[in-house]
Amino acid sequence: MSTATDDTARWVSLSGTRAPLLLHVAFWGAYVGSVIAAAVLYTVPAPAQSLTADLLSLAFIAALLPTALLWPFLSWTPGAPGRRPQVLSLLFFACTSALMAGSGGLLVQIMVFAAIGNVVTVLGSRAALVCTALLSAGAVGVYALPPVQLTTGLFEGSIVFFFGLLSIMAFTALIAAQQRTHETRLVLAELEETHAELRRYADRVKELTIAEERARMAREMHDSVGHYLTVLNIGLSNAERFRTAKPEAAWQEVADAKRLAQEALADTRRWVRALRPLQLEGKAGPEALRALSEAFSGSARVRFTCDGDWPDLGEESELVCYRVVQEGLTNAVRHSGARTIDVALECGPEGVAASVADDGHGAAGGPPTDAGGFGLDGLRERVEAVGGTLEAGTRDEGGFALRAVLPSLRRTAEPAGSGAEAAA
Repeated sequence: MSTATDDTARWVSLSGTRAPLLLHVAFWGAYVGSVIAAAVLYTVPAPAQSLTADLLSLAFIAALLPTALLWPFLSWTPGAPGRRPQVLSLLFFACTSALMAGSGGLLVQIMVFAAIGNVVTVLGSRAALVCTALLSAGAVGVYALPPVQLTTGLFEGSIVFFFGLLSIMAFTALIAAQQRTHETRLVLAELEETHAELRRYADRVKELTIAEERARMAREMHDSVGHYLTVLNIGLSNAERFRTAKPEAAWQEVADAKRLAQEALADTRRWVRALRPLQLEGKAGPEALRALSEAFSGSARVRFTCDGDWPDLGEESELVCYRVVQEGLTNAVRHSGARTIDVALECGPEGVAASVADDGHGAAGGPPTDAGGFGLDGLRERVEAVGGTLEAGTRDEGGFALRAVLPSLRRTAEPAGSGAEAAA
């Protein structure tokens, strides 16, 4: 696609020392045609003409070679700096004007209008307008030499002026389009640079997120498995010390150690399943949250319910919802001493309300702010960042509850005040 666009631009773009291909072809076609026409006319015997007509014919012949020689050296860069491009442009215009005075045919007019276009490109539209006015006046003068042809001269002059104006407007529009194209390319380059910078920022955020997840895993493994291993070590040490003096106590310590080892193994498996990327298992939405809830079953009874149809939350909001449930389950299992945990999803077109409630001892002195991996303060920031709300606190009937309301993409796209409230 870009190659085709570049090929098209070469035919009409005003940039560099060479004329656009379309104008280049038109000029040389008109020039060769004018030379052939002149050769044919001058080989055919013609009746005697006036001195003025002979002088104009000589001017035509004299201007043919300079016109061809000047064409390759013309600059077609808008506003080309320096005197040389300006002088060459005016000389080329003078030569084509001499051709037009001696011939006046359509092919010569094509070269004249190309000369006016070059004046517009190099010297500007005002200079081109002056040249067009002089050319029109010259046409009137040529036809007005015999006074009886003054009307014809005025007509021809007006035609020349009209087509000269068309040439000025066409080249002015072409230059403006070229400038807009250049500005567009600059904007696209800036956008590409900004996109690359945003991508670098996104990669950095991803790295920080991975580091945060690893730190979370390290804290959880230290607090959970490390605790079990510490108790196991103490119990086995007691069993070794009691094995002779108190065999029954030693065997009790071994039984307790076996039970703790089983609990540590179950806890480790639960954390591995909870931290495993569910996208790799093809799970998303309620299915992923159900699997997460089942991963925490063991230390407590986890009941999962989902009402309504899951809306389109978007990847970021869905991940936040996953983290809310994960944090609620983590706090309930680790800190509340709950026997039953209820995970409930209330879904609707406006969004999802996710809640985790337990029957434990609640949070003395208010909700914890740093329990679990992310902490409720950090979790609240993530929920609010996607336009949601988070509530946490001790329940009236006992236990602790965590509840987040996350809007769907549909609601996020609506103007403020036009949508209904999210599912409660």
